[in-house]
Amino acid sequence: MNPGALRPGRPGEGTDLPYVGLRAFRREEGAKFFGRARESHEVSDLWQANRLTILYGPSGVGKTSLIQAGVLPLLDPNKTDILPIGRVSHGSAFPSAALSRHNPHVFALLSSWSPEETPTRLAGLTLHEFLRRRPARQDPYGDPVLTLAAIDQAEELFGGFPHRGPYREWFIGQLAQALDDDPNLRLLISIREDYLAAILPHEPELAGLGRGRFPLGALDTAAAVRATEGPLEGTGRSFAPGAARFLVDDLRVIRVGRVLGEEIVADAKKVEPVQLQVVCSALWHSLPDDVRVISLDHVRRFADADRSLGGFSERMIAEVARDHLGGDTAGLRSWLRRTFVTELGTREVVYQGETLTAGMPNAVVRALVERHILREDVRAGTRWCELSHERLIQPILRGGDPGGGAEGDAVPAAPQDYLRAAEISLRDGEFGAAARQAEEALLRCGDDTRLRAEIESFLGNVAHERDDVDRAVAHYRTAAVLFETLGASAAVGRLLAGIGRLRLLQGRPADAVRELYSAVSRVPGDMGVQTELAWALWYDGHPDAARDVLDEVLSREGNLTEALRARGEILADLGRAEEALRDLGGVRPLQWLSTRAAHALALASVGRLAEAEREITAVLAEAGDHGPALLYAARVRALAGDRTSAAGLARLAGHAVAPALPAHMRQEAGRLAGGA
Repeated sequence: MNPGALRPGRPGEGTDLPYVGLRAFRREEGAKFFGRARESHEVSDLWQANRLTILYGPSGVGKTSLIQAGVLPLLDPNKTDILPIGRVSHGSAFPSAALSRHNPHVFALLSSWSPEETPTRLAGLTLHEFLRRRPARQDPYGDPVLTLAAIDQAEELFGGFPHRGPYREWFIGQLAQALDDDPNLRLLISIREDYLAAILPHEPELAGLGRGRFPLGALDTAAAVRATEGPLEGTGRSFAPGAARFLVDDLRVIRVGRVLGEEIVADAKKVEPVQLQVVCSALWHSLPDDVRVISLDHVRRFADADRSLGGFSERMIAEVARDHLGGDTAGLRSWLRRTFVTELGTREVVYQGETLTAGMPNAVVRALVERHILREDVRAGTRWCELSHERLIQPILRGGDPGGGAEGDAVPAAPQDYLRAAEISLRDGEFGAAARQAEEALLRCGDDTRLRAEIESFLGNVAHERDDVDRAVAHYRTAAVLFETLGASAAVGRLLAGIGRLRLLQGRPADAVRELYSAVSRVPGDMGVQTELAWALWYDGHPDAARDVLDEVLSREGNLTEALRARGEILADLGRAEEALRDLGGVRPLQWLSTRAAHALALASVGRLAEAEREITAVLAEAGDHGPALLYAARVRALAGDRTSAAGLARLAGHAVAPALPAHMRQEAGRLAGGA
């Protein structure tokens, strides 16, 4: 490290500060990550030795920091191939309607592992395909190296959001397949301890015989002192003997209240890393410029734990109130006080309902958990929450007082803050909150054309999630116009692709074809957009043109799942069953309804009627108002000689709307419907 890189200075003087505050340590900050040497080595060893390692601990204990700044720097790049840290959910301004149908957890993980890759391409890949396409790495002796993959914040898989449920098992199945296929793949999953029970049933499938678990707890006194003193190395500042220990001891002591005029205190024995960072950051920013040795007096004056944590809690409460409650900080503080603090001044444990907790929307609770004000716990199969630490009781009881932190200075007003909050809300399925926060960002973005375009695209994503197609198209169109003024052709092309897919959903394939041709002209190398054009051509009654496009995609890209799926369906519809089975054989598992139905049709067409009937029976249990799936089922039944069932299914297909039959399939539906 450059000794001058961390010189003393005032808040905001530089981003390379010794203490990182609330955010996690980054990989490049390993030189100032102290107090976790033993844990870092143990997790590193477990990760490399086991097919699956689970790292778990409470929120705010520093799991992300341990992986990024503690474990990764220990790994030998000559013996390991390390993927970027992965996540299983995210919010983004990329037009989601431009993506082919996909598993959002898989897409989020691949986006983490390959951030420079085109999203439309990633949406068409499975985990197995992505890993298989990566260049094989070898050590200096020519032997294959370990591939190390980590998934952080895996609790997002099990958050209880209904819109995530159907994809979880599929995602875990893909992880297991990837681990089965590559004996050198090692997976590290980091998860909050209150969700540990949710992932353990999947451990045998993922781990096989090679598994490890590592619990991460708070810092003991010696580790906390090291985490306080160590980051100052190379800054020109240091602690006087005993000063860092005094700071840590002050953090361990919890002032519960007063009884009969005497102060009641308790020793927590351990130090929460997030609180240590808050207090140390406050100290660093408050020290006069000329201080080189931080004395006991400096610690007493500038690192008062109660005052620092009071300011921290006020800032976090104000942020949540801004993002979710229209800025009603006083109301949120009052709710916290009466809900989570007993009359005796102790923590109250509160039951968390399906949508509300003590009358407050759970989106607010989740935001407070993410900001380390509340913590969640699972007890006897139900979810409960409480203040994250006894230390927060007094700041919340006296919140709003001058000593509790300057609330007015705490609320960032930048449009990027509102957009970031909106992305989190969209990730959690809180569509109304996401729209409100993004609209606020739009009001504040001024003449920043690029940011305005990104917000418009994001609002299109929100409308798309809410099935408001016309509003989504309007926002995407506005974003495309703005990006066009910036000369951002790729962004325009993907927005037009999103509009094209939405027009297809509306049953307007001719409009979809026009939009997608315009998209292809701007992003000719994007095979995902090419594949969507093929779907639109097929729905517009041009199956041969669609197949030509897909042939070109597959000749350039190889066995791209979405292109194989599209071509397999088209070939099945055209009666070219053997070719269809070859294509669909490369699409496993067959998750999409129309694909499963097309596969059944191809099986029936080659005389494998029993297999076809089993598959189509399962499809019909889910088909609902799906036009193509119902027509494929009618054709299977017709091939089996059941013309009455075929006619009934064909009539249902002709009236289906979700989605409706393509124009070129309606004639076949009419023929079968009249054949009873």
